[in-house]
Amino acid sequence: MLSFVTGLARVMAQIGGLVLTGLVVLTCLSVLGRGLNTLGHSDALTSIAPGLAAALVGSGVGPINGDFEIVEAGVAFAIFAFLPVCQLYSAHATVDIFTQALPQRGNRWILAFWECVLTATLALIAWRLYLGMSDKMRYGETTFLLQFPIWWAYAASLAGAVAAVIIGLYCAYARLRGAVTGTTPLPGHLEADH
Repeated sequence: MLSFVTGLARVMAQIGGLVLTGLVVLTCLSVLGRGLNTLGHSDALTSIAPGLAAALVGSGVGPINGDFEIVEAGVAFAIFAFLPVCQLYSAHATVDIFTQALPQRGNRWILAFWECVLTATLALIAWRLYLGMSDKMRYGETTFLLQFPIWWAYAASLAGAVAAVIIGLYCAYARLRGAVTGTTPLPGHLEADH
C-alpha cells in the first residue's frame, strides 16, 4: 500500500509541477507580449523608429488573451496536486512549542489525532468541490474571455483533492498504527522543519 500511495503522491506532484511550469511560461510570454505591444504604441518608439513601431503593432504581439483565467484554474489544480505529497511526507507547517515536553507516545497520539482531522477536512473539501463542480456543470457557467467551462477547473482540482484524501486515509492509518505500536509506516518518517 505504501508504494501505491507514494507513487500516487509523486505522480500528482509531477503533474502539478508541469502545470505550474506551463503557467510560469504562459505568464512570462503574456507579460513580454504586453510589454512589446506597449513599446510599439509608445511615443518614444514611434518618433525614433516609426517603422519598428508599426511592425510591432502590425505583428499582433500582445498579452495572451485570457491568461489570468488559465492561471487561476491552473494554480488551483497545482495546489491540490501538491497536497498529497505534502501530506505523505508530513511537510505541513506545525507548531510544537507545547508538545515538545510531552513523552514520545503522547506526541504520536497527537499526530494521529491531527492526521485524522486533516483527512476529514480534505474529504470535506473534496465533497464541496464535487458539489461545486456539479453546480457549474448544471448551469453551464463559463469563463468571461475564453469561454471554457468553469467545471473543468473544479474537476482538475477535485482529482487532486481525491488523491489527497486517499493519501490522507493512509497517513491517518499509519499515524494511528504508530500511536499504538510505535512504528509508523510512512516513507522516511520525515517531520516538517520547525
